[in-house]
Amino acid sequence: MEIILKQDVSKLGLKDDIVTVRNGYATNFLIPKGYAALATVAAKKVHAENVKQRAHKEAKLQEAARALAAKLEGITVAIATKVSSTGKIFGSVNNIQIAEALATKGLEIDRRQISIIGEGNVKEVGVYEAEVKLYRDIKARFKFEITAE
Repeated sequence: MEIILKQDVSKLGLKDDIVTVRNGYATNFLIPKGYAALATVAAKKVHAENVKQRAHKEAKLQEAARALAAKLEGITVAIATKVSSTGKIFGSVNNIQIAEALATKGLEIDRRQISIIGEGNVKEVGVYEAEVKLYRDIKARFKFEITAE
C-alpha cells in the first residue's frame, strides 16, 4: 500500500515521502495516528503541488543548515562535571548537557538532534564525538571533552 508521510517516521521515511508499506501497518498504525495519508491519485496531485511550492523554503533551510554544519565541524565543547578520584563521572553526560554547552558557545541546537557516537552515556573523563542531524541528510560531527570541575 502506498502512503504519503505527514511527518518523519524513524526507519521508514521523512515528511512528504511516498513510501510503500504493508496494509496492516498503514491501516492500523500510521494512518490512525496521523503519521500518514493514503496515496490516492488525487492526494498525489495535491502532494506534488505542495512539494513544488515548498521547494524554495527548503532551499533556504538547507543553506542555513549547511552554514551551521560548517560552524560545528571544527568546534570542541568542554563540559565540566563532578568526577571521582578514579576519573569516573558522578552520573553521566548526555545530549542535554551537550546542548547546554553548545548554547554557551552561541549555537542553539535541540537536544533531540544530538546523538553521541559510540557509547550512549558518557561516564568517564575524556574526549568523545557527537553528531547533530541538522536537516534531512545534513549532519555535522563535533568533539566534546569531559573535564573535572
